[in-house]
Amino acid sequence: MASNRTEAGHVISEVAQDEGGTTKGSKSAQMQSELTKQRNFEGTAANVGSKLETAPGSITKEDAQAVHRAESRALHGQQPPSGSLSSQAQHEAAVNEGTTSASRTAAPLDPTVQSQMDRQANYEDAASKVGSKLVNEPGNVTKEEADLLHSREQRAFGTTEQGGLAAQAQHQVAENEGATTSRSYAAPPNPNLQSQTDRQANYENVAADVGNKLTNEPGNVTKEEADLLHGREQRAFGHTEKGGLAAQAQHQVAENDKA
Repeated sequence: MASNRTEAGHVISEVAQDEGGTTKGSKSAQMQSELTKQRNFEGTAANVGSKLETAPGSITKEDAQAVHRAESRALHGQQPPSGSLSSQAQHEAAVNEGTTSASRTAAPLDPTVQSQMDRQANYEDAASKVGSKLVNEPGNVTKEEADLLHSREQRAFGTTEQGGLAAQAQHQVAENEGATTSRSYAAPPNPNLQSQTDRQANYENVAADVGNKLTNEPGNVTKEEADLLHGREQRAFGHTEKGGLAAQAQHQVAENDKA
């Protein structure tokens, strides 16, 4: 896996050189963004996967949400399929919240656990449909679909994720409504949507630079770069991923300081 990432980093570097440098919206920046999402997922998946294998009873709702977010981003906003790591983590978290280790095999599911699983199934059903439309026909995503997905995500996880699938659907609806309005007059962009877009773009710019250094020259990653990436990830998504790119950068800085 590490060799694949290194090879990918070299390809990105070659593309960046051909383009005269990595700039916002360039092919190399997009490639680095994809590599960053994959790294974030791999880091989070390693942590949660290890707990699933060695200590499933310690899987929490936060663990499940973290791996779900990372996997969804790696899949370009689509819902992770049934049987995926995030699906397993969500099931385990629900079991841990509502039943004891012994009752997992010796007794039927607690009604609370069953209810939570039903809420997650309802969310996954809506997420699958809306995720497919976001990829294949984004201009047809409706406000009703986005609101339903938002509501089901809230019920399933107790929160809605900044930058998650429901947020993407609501953003797309705003874009669609803005496009409709612009047929009669030029409407200014929604400041809140623009601000969120800017924050994510700022994060991706730094992530591209730091991700490239982690791949090609990890010994040169600085504390300032790691702190900047951490701050921009926090502003862009409202949290930082355990095992994500910012965490990897901070870990690398600690390793560099030891050396």
